[in-house]
Amino acid sequence: MSTAIIDLRSDTVTQPSEQMRRAMASAEVGDDVYGEDPTINRLESRAAEIFGRQAAIFVPSGTMGNQIAIKLHTRPGQEILCEERGHIANWEMAMLAWFSGCMVRPIAAPQGILSWDLIAPKLAPPIYYVAPTGLIELENTHNMAGGTVTPENTMHDICARAHERKIPVHLDGARIFNAAAFLNRPVAELTKGFDSVMFCLSKGLGAPVGSLLVGGKEFIAEARSVRKALGGGMRQAGVLAAAGLIALEEGPKRLHEDHANVRLLAEGVAAIKGITIDLPTVQTNVVICDVSATGKTSAEIATALKAAGVLIGTVNPQLVRFVTHLNVTTAQCKQAVEKLAAICRA
Repeated sequence: MSTAIIDLRSDTVTQPSEQMRRAMASAEVGDDVYGEDPTINRLESRAAEIFGRQAAIFVPSGTMGNQIAIKLHTRPGQEILCEERGHIANWEMAMLAWFSGCMVRPIAAPQGILSWDLIAPKLAPPIYYVAPTGLIELENTHNMAGGTVTPENTMHDICARAHERKIPVHLDGARIFNAAAFLNRPVAELTKGFDSVMFCLSKGLGAPVGSLLVGGKEFIAEARSVRKALGGGMRQAGVLAAAGLIALEEGPKRLHEDHANVRLLAEGVAAIKGITIDLPTVQTNVVICDVSATGKTSAEIATALKAAGVLIGTVNPQLVRFVTHLNVTTAQCKQAVEKLAAICRA
């Protein structure tokens, strides 16, 4: 049995492939602040093409991509509607308040999937002393809902109804390629109604660094100024873009393997006494389960698993999270289940 660490904390822990390392070592570079890095330019052009957009901009992180979009779509004093477990509301350090002067109006949604019926009652009324709704934000897949996928028609309906009211819609598509793999649909079709889309190269696609923000030509031109304000103006960043190009072209082809592994893992964990998983919500590469009935906290289970060579994430004292990725094998998922079962029996 392998003694290697089995890291199921996140798909952000993936290691760059040898192909990526070679591409990074030989990348043609220039000063990206001047728009002169040819590898960055190729990556941005290819991302725009894949998403059916006019332009794209490379950013160091998904958080920066989201915050640039928020800054451009809103003005200070507005509200942003998003699902209550959304990344922008919980994991981006209240940057939308610091940088854009906005606040979140959170909406609870079953399985993290917003619909217009849930959004409409939360829209601000047209009263001058109420903070107006400046932006609607969706997250697909939804990380803290367990990697759930918002259906294509639901996204299109939200975008159409929001636009009727002249409200822009941004997609945190950090794992949109996982959603596309689950739905067997091209990302351009899934995301065509959104005013902007952010997606990550450094999660399931396997690149070491980077995300992209895609949208209209004028929007992305403004985004370059905001990226600079946030300290994201990079110089010879083609060494990163070289790996990103490979991730963008090759990464989506194998995401179904991660989905199969998380399904195997979820079914095994669900069979352990004291652990609860809503199996129908296990759709992509994330699974969140309730361990409270084991008599142990999530931190206690995570600590015991770490001692056994398995790393997992904790959401709160009751919930733990497993994420599969290209550096975790089917055999390792089976081992993780066995070790968890032994800990729970003990």
